[in-house]
Amino acid sequence: MIDRKHALPLIAQARQLGISRGSIYYLPRPVSDSDLAIMRRIDELHLLYPFAGSRMLRDLLRQEGVEAGRLHVATLMKRMRIEAIYRRPNTSKPALGHKVYPYLLRKLVVTRPNQVWATDITYIPMARGFVYLVAIVDWFTRRVLAWRVSISLDAGFCIEALEEALDRYGKPAIFNSDQGSQFTSTAFTTILHREQIAISMDGKGCWRDNVFVERLWRSVKYEEVYLNAYASVPEARAGVGHYLAFYNAVRPHSALGGRTPDQIYFAQPLLAAA
Repeated sequence: MIDRKHALPLIAQARQLGISRGSIYYLPRPVSDSDLAIMRRIDELHLLYPFAGSRMLRDLLRQEGVEAGRLHVATLMKRMRIEAIYRRPNTSKPALGHKVYPYLLRKLVVTRPNQVWATDITYIPMARGFVYLVAIVDWFTRRVLAWRVSISLDAGFCIEALEEALDRYGKPAIFNSDQGSQFTSTAFTTILHREQIAISMDGKGCWRDNVFVERLWRSVKYEEVYLNAYASVPEARAGVGHYLAFYNAVRPHSALGGRTPDQIYFAQPLLAAA
């Protein structure tokens, strides 16, 4: 997303994308094999015990003979964009200067497709290395409307997924996310304002809603990612894409009465955003 030949200064480009200007000049170092192994296990433990913070994860790792200090576990969790799910005053922290929007879903009854869309990012391990996956999900039908895989956590891949979902499926009345810097960035929220979509962000008292997207991540990882050691980013992208197509069109969902997200999403008329 950064264009070094553009007339707009790099600092201004970084500000618009919601990324640190230092990241423009930073040359990433490969993650060690030992850290990759710990990150893979942290990811598995997080799905089993989503309430576990860095202290508990450290102790769980020690029970398995893996020695890692709490600060090191916390650093790896931050890199993986993993947080414990529990009642607390704040969720993901926005970048300095980014506007945080109020939470609009409290006591809201969601009754139709395209009433509420939600998004989140998860860590996807590979045979060597890892990538990040963002998905745009229709809240009512559980249908994945768009997704992208990225090697970094800049806002660009989230913006691409959002633009694709809007182009293919219209727009929701409300768009919900956490307060991560990707979603509070001006570049991301400007699109929502352009489409006159109400912006909702998780905050105090709405921690349970994270469980909704966690169920999608659990399905993706246990039914696809953990069964395949992707050898490359294109292989990871192809594998995830194949699974999400199956998830939408073939996989029955107990929450949908044994039907698929496609069956529910396309069975009802798409009402215009209120």
